[in-house]
Amino acid sequence: MNRRKIVNIYDIAKLADVSIATVSRVVNNSPKVSAKTKEKVLAIMKENEYTPNAFARGLGRGTMKTVGIICPDISDIYMAKAVSYLESNLHDHGYDCILGCSGFKQKEKESYVKLLLSKKIDTLILVGSTYAGSGRDESDTDYIREAAEQASVFMINAKVAGDNIYCTYADDFQATYEVTKAYLRRGKEKILFMYDSESFSARQKLAGYEAALQDAGYPVLGNLKFKTKNDIEYTKNMLLEYNKVLDFDSVLATDDGIAVGAVKYAKIKGLSIPDELSITGYNNSILALCSDPELTSVDSKLGVMCRKTVERMIELLENEAQIEKNVCVPCEIVRRCTTDY
Repeated sequence: MNRRKIVNIYDIAKLADVSIATVSRVVNNSPKVSAKTKEKVLAIMKENEYTPNAFARGLGRGTMKTVGIICPDISDIYMAKAVSYLESNLHDHGYDCILGCSGFKQKEKESYVKLLLSKKIDTLILVGSTYAGSGRDESDTDYIREAAEQASVFMINAKVAGDNIYCTYADDFQATYEVTKAYLRRGKEKILFMYDSESFSARQKLAGYEAALQDAGYPVLGNLKFKTKNDIEYTKNMLLEYNKVLDFDSVLATDDGIAVGAVKYAKIKGLSIPDELSITGYNNSILALCSDPELTSVDSKLGVMCRKTVERMIELLENEAQIEKNVCVPCEIVRRCTTDY
């Protein structure tokens, strides 16, 4: 016996070719919807035996004015800046925030998403690539698609496919591609790629690094892809420990903390920066300026990503607009004293 598929507000919106906010306004008998559109939506609801739930009714009223924000670790410089940018932008539009810090474990991330959804939020913002999963198993992100059936989900520096999911991310592939090519042009052929995770962002950075090497006719060497922690002292000590088996003349790190660890390693080994060892970090954080010498770093334009996220959220929630699903933000290489490219 075939069971009838249960439809939701997103299905109705697709069939009627309108926004989910418009469907909700029809449900709430809002005067802002034209008679023709209202008639079409009601006919599709009846045809598909759709019964509106509390979310469908509440969306059109626009009375909650609360956004849930989840990040894995608020002590991280990048995450703290993102939350600050988001909170400021949201307050400018009259929205309050509820913050949750989920950690990086799968069950904890799923639990925090469920927790914030229970708070009757207008939308949910997930900050960080960890929420896009490892890339090996699509089921890692099923909880996000399930959450998007209850509220719109916006992701910062992550990309997940699904209805009612909107992503804003840095063009990390192009940034690391350009850094790698710049190193090669300066004769730096033994580029050590240092990373601390297999997140969406880290995978894009690695892909850019590998593509630049391959396009220039260089091999991608496994021993020049070095996993560490985003910790200055840990990275420094790891490089000192593996110094005898690693042969490199430049470093491309996925975070400034890792890159500063490489700077400390170079000083201990008496290596001239950037002549004997060039170093590029990522995120253009305060660490880049505090480093001695000051660190060349890729600015992933976090502020721009947060602003674009909030702008699209407002368009969706308040203006019933059809918004872009995925927005890719160009990065900028901020050149300082640790490179000569």
